[in-house]
Amino acid sequence: MPSASRATAPSGPTASAHATPTGDDLVRRAAEMRPLLIERQAETERRTYYAEDVHEMFREGGFYRMLIPRRYGGLALPFADYARVLVELAHGCAGTAWCFGLAAAHALQVGSYFEKHVQDEVFGDGEFRAASVAAPGVVARREDGGWRLDGTVGYCSGAPYSTHFVGQALVHGLPKEEQARRMLLYIAPRSEWTMLDDWGGDLGLKGSGSHSIRFDGGRIPADYALEGVDMISVDVDGGTPGYALHGDALYSGRSMAPFTMTLCAITVGAGYAALDAFEEELRTRRTALPPIVPRLTDPDYHRWYGEGLAKIATAEAALMRCATEHHALCERTAAGGPPYSAEEEVRLGAIAREAMLQAIAAVEGPLRQSVGAGVLDDGARFTRILRDLAMVAAHRNTVMREPLYRVLAGLRLGLA
Repeated sequence: MPSASRATAPSGPTASAHATPTGDDLVRRAAEMRPLLIERQAETERRTYYAEDVHEMFREGGFYRMLIPRRYGGLALPFADYARVLVELAHGCAGTAWCFGLAAAHALQVGSYFEKHVQDEVFGDGEFRAASVAAPGVVARREDGGWRLDGTVGYCSGAPYSTHFVGQALVHGLPKEEQARRMLLYIAPRSEWTMLDDWGGDLGLKGSGSHSIRFDGGRIPADYALEGVDMISVDVDGGTPGYALHGDALYSGRSMAPFTMTLCAITVGAGYAALDAFEEELRTRRTALPPIVPRLTDPDYHRWYGEGLAKIATAEAALMRCATEHHALCERTAAGGPPYSAEEEVRLGAIAREAMLQAIAAVEGPLRQSVGAGVLDDGARFTRILRDLAMVAAHRNTVMREPLYRVLAGLRLGLA
């Protein structure tokens, strides 16, 4: 029988990859890939990123083009569609979804904040994927009319298939008190950095391609860097170059809320994957204590399954509500209304973060505590999901929830 946690992957014909896919098309294609992604999970973890043929499926299917502007051959789909696709991919393999999702998502930043001639070059060949890290692990020096970049950046998820890197750099020579205020937001082509072979030893998300990258005298043109722009809080008061260029509200918004929603979508998908693994045990195993009956008929297992489903579905509902509101705020900004504010961005991020915690709690609570030790073998699907979610719970975005509660309160109350 199909899983009750989500609709089973469709078995009907897939739309031609050469047609312009809709959001629904891509959600369906992502669901159709689920059996393959599950089958390949161990292999993906050993490689530390998904295989070349999966990469080609993403390319041919239009997945990488979801957030690229239409003038460059992109689809410019609403962020809600992107989130739905990530949920489906993570329902198969969270590591694959993380590696894909954290590289493809940054088309939104480039399409929003950089000028036309930069976008023409970066998006021009129709190929764009960019790992990105907000922490400024690189030092930038002015040199030959551009910037020289030196340093190593860790946790660059999606680096194996990235064509670019989008990051933050501290400007060499500035007084310490000015460095944070005048950080660079920059784009660096793949030719200017080297990916290190240092991923795969962490507890989970082993297939996420979260390698470090190293700049050793990397060079970018001056206009590939925006001085004084912090990617975690981009002020869009007065509009964005992206909206002026594309006339699409998708490119008029802030960036940190969509990033948190990206992580949330993957977490929700992993929650549904855990629910599927729990259901498999429900349908094939018997209770451990008398009366020994099929778990499928036991009311306690019904309660644990139902609690997990309710919590994960609630997290998904909160995620989609955030994505819808994000789009509305982008449209309001584009229409000349009150600009998308820092408070609104922090609030949406906080909601998405709470949804992540809800999904994690559903897996670590009623599902893990009742699935049985026999299911927790090292290579088992449920065990892999637990490891992946442990990494999500330890991610900087997640552990920042306490200080961000204070930031949200300060913004709402009008305090500095």
